[in-house]
Amino acid sequence: MTELLNKESFQDKVFNWEKNKEWTFEGDIPCIIDFYADWCGPCKTVAPILEELSKAYAGKVNIYKVNTEQEQELAGTFNIKSIPSMLFVPKDGKPQMSVGALPKEGLIQAITDVLKVTD
Repeated sequence: MTELLNKESFQDKVFNWEKNKEWTFEGDIPCIIDFYADWCGPCKTVAPILEELSKAYAGKVNIYKVNTEQEQELAGTFNIKSIPSMLFVPKDGKPQMSVGALPKEGLIQAITDVLKVTD
């Protein structure tokens, strides 16, 4: 299941930018953060694929969603200018942002290459 994050839960589970100046991942396993809006067509295309991947990679990758309309401060912190944007966060190392709707193969490739997770 994908989980909707707000500023507080994002800071608990991903990164607390008010506490840490340098990137410090707060999670236990890698994650993908989908920055989306309800009115965004490509976001709606990606949503079921992320749901499917959340089941396929359960216990290996957390998939979170951030509604950019409701969480404008959070979207601003990550300089989200277009949606969908996805932040791929490995357990160790720097996160990587991808802008635009990725096909399922592209998401799996990023999970393998960026998050270093295989099914």
